[in-house]
Amino acid sequence: MDLHGKTALVTGGAHRLGKAITMALARRGCNVAVNYHRSGEAARATVREARACGVEAEAWRADVADPDQVEAMVTAVRERFGRLDVLVNGASLFQRTPFPTRDLTTWRRVTDILIHGAFHCANAVAPLMLEQGAGCIINITDLSAWQPWPNFAAHSVGKAALLALTRQLALELAPTVRVNAVAPGLILPPPDFTPTQVERAAARTLLRRWGSPEDVTHAVLYLIEAEYVTGEVLVVDGGERFGHLRK
Repeated sequence: MDLHGKTALVTGGAHRLGKAITMALARRGCNVAVNYHRSGEAARATVREARACGVEAEAWRADVADPDQVEAMVTAVRERFGRLDVLVNGASLFQRTPFPTRDLTTWRRVTDILIHGAFHCANAVAPLMLEQGAGCIINITDLSAWQPWPNFAAHSVGKAALLALTRQLALELAPTVRVNAVAPGLILPPPDFTPTQVERAAARTLLRRWGSPEDVTHAVLYLIEAEYVTGEVLVVDGGERFGHLRK
């Protein structure tokens, strides 16, 4: 897919990795719809930066876990841009969910965003993409889809489900809409990481370093442009999955 003149919706596209994906699309000449829930100021700043690339950009507030809000957002995007060619499901809530627990609030919220949010967005954009005769969906998962993280049960289960959803949607929407996933590894350290934690994490990778947001955006752009790839996941982790095998 040639992105010039196309339109992409990026959920969670206001900051951190989501912003990097939004800006990479804008630099390719793609109009961008930036979804946010609570990061309104960041979303508006990202929109201004995207417009500086010479494309059209708007921000939309919507809780992706709410199908009615998602439907309204997708309708507004279509009315604003006239089309929707790419969906990047990047919205996520990274919170601890120790197990066992008696408080299901966080579990439900994290899984609602990761699983139901991605489903609602894909469900809303698919009819438009099918009508257009083409489209591309990219889901952002991570290594917890294969290697669950202690005390992050909801996140790990949600990301694993997102990987399964990728394959299911690729099957359901073929041959018109391609659906793939990108699984980043160590890209942006959490704000509370100490230098020691950053170094220790880097040592787990085969490349012995953290990656950059650009490493992930390269993967996203590749999967959007690779017309013969669907139902796949591209892991961008510097070999972290195999770091424990290094002598």
